[in-house]
Order: sequence, then C-alpha cells, then structure tokens
Amino acid sequence: MGLNRSAEGASAADCGSRRRSRRTASVTAVAMLLAFFAAQAWSKQPALPAQWSALVGMFDPTLTDDHIVGGSVALVERGRVVARHDYGLADRDSHAPVDGQTIFHWASITKTLNAISVMQLRDQGLLKLDDRIVGFVPEVRRVHDAYGSIDDITIRMLMTHSSGFQSTTWPYKHDLDWEPFEPTGWEQLVAMMPYQEVQFRPGSQFSYSNPAWLYLARALEFLTHDAWENYVQKNIFAPLGMSQSYFGTTPNYLRSHRSHGYILITGKDGKPETIDRADFDPGVTIPNGGWNSTLTDAAAYIAFLTNAAADQAQRRRYDAVLKRSTLEEMWVPQLRLSADKDAPQMGLGFFLMPRGSHRIVGHTGSQGGFMSFLYFDPDTGRGIIAAFNTTVLIEGDFDRHSFSKLREQALRVLTDAP
Repeated sequence: MGLNRSAEGASAADCGSRRRSRRTASVTAVAMLLAFFAAQAWSKQPALPAQWSALVGMFDPTLTDDHIVGGSVALVERGRVVARHDYGLADRDSHAPVDGQTIFHWASITKTLNAISVMQLRDQGLLKLDDRIVGFVPEVRRVHDAYGSIDDITIRMLMTHSSGFQSTTWPYKHDLDWEPFEPTGWEQLVAMMPYQEVQFRPGSQFSYSNPAWLYLARALEFLTHDAWENYVQKNIFAPLGMSQSYFGTTPNYLRSHRSHGYILITGKDGKPETIDRADFDPGVTIPNGGWNSTLTDAAAYIAFLTNAAADQAQRRRYDAVLKRSTLEEMWVPQLRLSADKDAPQMGLGFFLMPRGSHRIVGHTGSQGGFMSFLYFDPDTGRGIIAAFNTTVLIEGDFDRHSFSKLREQALRVLTDAP
C-alpha cells in the first residue's frame, strides 16, 4: 500500500509538473505574442520630424537663459499627442514640476473659440458676417468715429482686427494693489466708450483689438440669452471632450494643477524681480483671453481643427460644433498684417502663416505672465502647442528672445517631413 501511495504521489507530481510546464509555456507564448503586437504597434508610430528634435534640444537652454520658470510643448499628429517635452516648475514655492496635468493660461488663443462661436451663430442663421455690430451692441455708438458712421463697422471687421477700435481693453491701469486685473463688468467698458475713438477708417487695415472681441461676445449674449463662458462650455468644450478647460479663476478640484504665472521685471534696486500671479480673473475680458487648460485639452482642440476624428461618433460631434466647410472659410485670407508680400494674413479669428506650400493656421497668447502659441497645418493634420508661465519685461523687452525663437522653430516642425 505504501509503495502504491508513493507511486500515486509520484504520478500526481509528474502530472502537476506537466501542468505547470504547460502553463509556463502558455504564459511565455502569450508574453511573446503581446511583445510582438507591441512591437508592431510601436513600428506604426509616426516618425518624429527632425525639426522636433531640434526644438526639444533648444527648449531647456533657451528657457533657462531667459529665466522662464516653466513651460511645455507638444507635437500633435492627426489628433494624437506623439511627443511632448516639459520644463521647469509650475509653482516655485512648492517646487511642483510642470507635467502632463499642468494647467496653463492660453490668453488670446481664446479669441479662436470666440470666432468659432460667432460662426456657429452664423450657420444657425442668427447673424451675418456683414451685419453691423450696433444692431446687437448699440452701446458702441458712444465711441467717437471721425471717419464716418460707426454704424458701418461689421462683425467681419471685428473678427479680422480691422474695425479701428483700440488695442487695449483697460488703458488706465497703474499696477496698484487694489486695481482689478481687468474690468470686472460690462458697465465699466460702456463708461469708457465716450472717451475712445476709432483709430482709422474701418475695414482699411489691420490693427489688433481686444475690445472688438468683447463686442462680439456681447452680440452672442444678446442673441442666445446665455453668458459667453457658459455658451462656449456647452457648445465647444463639452462636445470636444475638453473636460479640463475653464474660464476665470480655477475651480477647486483643478487648483493643485494650475501653474502660477510669473512676470520678471527690473526692481527698484536694479536687480531682476519676479511677480507671482498664483491665479487671476480676467473679468469681463474673458472672451478675448480667458481660456485655461492642459496641453491635452489644447491637443483635443487641434484634433477638431484638423478633422482628426477617431470614429463616426466623434466626427458627428465635430460637425455639430462646426461644419468643416465653415472652418475652411475661417482660414481664407481676409487681409495682410502689413504690406510685405510674405507677411502673415488674417482669417476670421485665426492668423495664417505663409510657409512655402504649407498653409499654417494658428494664434498666440500673452497675459498675466503666461505666453502661448497654437499652430497647425489643416492639410497634414500636424499641430504644435506650447505654453510658458513667465513673461520677461526686463529692459522693456516684452518677450526677450525665448518665445520668438521657439515659436519660429515650432513653425519649422510643422513644415518638416517625418
């Protein structure tokens, strides 16, 4: 009996050993199969353009040289972030690094959202681009117009920065502690209008204007009976899945990810001094520069602009936001920024950058210590986005060298073959 039990035990042990061997072989086979598919997937990743490597190589030393606290840049190919580079700190006091969750302020890139909202209203038949703005915002009649009737200023002129309205929204700021960052209510803008004047014959030239975009937002609110921020949240951010985008001050659940904004100035002692803006409310000027988000949300916005829908459901959402034909209409040149034949051109809310055979579309932003750019090629589906949390004002130089140099290199990335 004992011998039999030993034999049975040995037999059972042999069976168990064989089962373990089979399981091991199965696990190994599965692992090899997964590795094969992973290798296949990796091999299908788009090759990065050489100019991207050049951009990353100059990114850190350029920002270091210009005392930029933190920044990020990302390359988007057909709706997907294929490469990203982060630098520095989102908060110097806590030593929080810039990372994939960092929220930046995108400033005037907000105007492209405003332009899309106007075109939504146009496609719904609620307005025409050549409608007079006074039909929706009669208060602007208070602005002095020495060139004719202010009633002749159209929505199209506002969208192309050719209305003649002044550049700044709030010309009375003296950087005193008690002053709001920007006007806090519409009535303040209206009160200033009798002390403003149209600066050139409307429609005759380009001149960047922030107030123009507030008047467009006011027209939207008149037509929809909805606050501009709420309208954009419902009609652009929500359908595009931009869940980390918001206006105004940062909601509590995102506060730990919000980058501070820094302004580097020359102090009274002649040494560099940094002003820290932990958060700020653009007030009534939100429609010309109030968007905050992660680079991931900015990439989702580029996916929409380049028509990079992953499936039919997403394509339907894109079309519900704005038809492709309407977006293409927004990128038709309306006027040049200068007489130079190679000068950038103005579309409807977007800047058009001539780069050989490539048509580059985009916008830049600067406010509250933040600087940013967003550019894309609608034909290739490639886009590039970058945000920096420091503005350098030493010696009166608005952006020193870093922003201009990195932006120019980013444009080379868009035109570089993979």
